[in-house]
Amino acid sequence: MSRAAEESNRRMLRARDAMDRSYAQPLDVPALARIAHVSPAHFSRTFRATFGETPHRYLQRRRVERAMFLLRETGRSVTDICFEVGFGSTGTFSRTFSAIVGRSPRAYRKQSVPTGVPTCFTMAWTRPSD
Repeated sequence: MSRAAEESNRRMLRARDAMDRSYAQPLDVPALARIAHVSPAHFSRTFRATFGETPHRYLQRRRVERAMFLLRETGRSVTDICFEVGFGSTGTFSRTFSAIVGRSPRAYRKQSVPTGVPTCFTMAWTRPSD
């Protein structure tokens, strides 16, 4: 791996780590590009080439993963969970959740049961593939 490719990967990882830490905050491509020290267009292209999905899709998937955990493990309302994980409206949350998981948030909650296994195993089993 060339030194330039290594530096590019390091910058993308830095931006992805920021997304993992601040997934509930309003994040946009220009802000993430500043973290990676590249232009927004270059950031979007390189992020997709590096991780296989767009920055927007990664952020949505990250938010849905957290919502899945909260739906499974807490009794909080779907609306509360929607806003806690960073979605701006329940409609967008439900549509995105259904597109990624294949079920609505309410259906997911009804069909899932809290498990007695560590969270990391549950996340690995239930991680959305798209």
